[in-house]
Amino acid sequence: MVKVLLCGCNGRMGRAVHNIISSEKEMEIVAGVDPFQEVVNPYPVFASIKDVDVPCDVIIDFSSSKTTDDLLDFCLKSGVPVVLCSTGLSDEQIERVNDASKSIAILRSGNMSLGVNLIVKLLGEMTGVLTEAGFDVEIVEKHHKMKMDAPSGTALMLADAVNNAAGGKYEYVYDRTERRAVRPENEIGISAVRGGSIVGDHDVIFAGQDEVITISHRAYSRALFAKGAVSAAYFLKDKKSGYYTMQDVIG
Repeated sequence: MVKVLLCGCNGRMGRAVHNIISSEKEMEIVAGVDPFQEVVNPYPVFASIKDVDVPCDVIIDFSSSKTTDDLLDFCLKSGVPVVLCSTGLSDEQIERVNDASKSIAILRSGNMSLGVNLIVKLLGEMTGVLTEAGFDVEIVEKHHKMKMDAPSGTALMLADAVNNAAGGKYEYVYDRTERRAVRPENEIGISAVRGGSIVGDHDVIFAGQDEVITISHRAYSRALFAKGAVSAAYFLKDKKSGYYTMQDVIG
């Protein structure tokens, strides 16, 4: 039985993970971490990870970048691997995650869904052909109005997939309101839409002369991200130190 510590257990994604694991035969949540204690859970919930004293095999984190430093401290001290799903990490935190992965197993992804991670692979194959043919690249992402960070971690992951395949020649642009000039070739525009209850929409647009190719992903439920996180937890639980992504999970 895989014993999971679920960080952010009372949030939207935490509840989705809770629902998925409740039907798993080989996995159980032994404790949760969340500053909001209003929800009644069948396991102990701690306000801070600093207070956790329940043994676990792996951590699934859907909390907030505000708690990432404490989470990494806990993992480094306990040796417990972590599926790190929180987005909006600072450059300093990302550097610390990379350093921590030398001592513990960390799986980090801007998006936990199978579909998005397959698109990442596809973008690697498409980019060389299309950018060499002069196609411009734009990314549009849409999320619910409660999402705190922009652009989304998924949008940045998709942009990185294109940029890495193109040899790192692109710069990311988030705002063109102060610029009056023809669009430069070596940029990727990333636009963020926030409104309503949109779970997550992402479009990667390759705009060429007389034709446009759009690669789209639509999330209709948070369950798909929860399923991916659970798959990642199964994958990670016995892994030694190292930095992993969902690309490692899907193979």
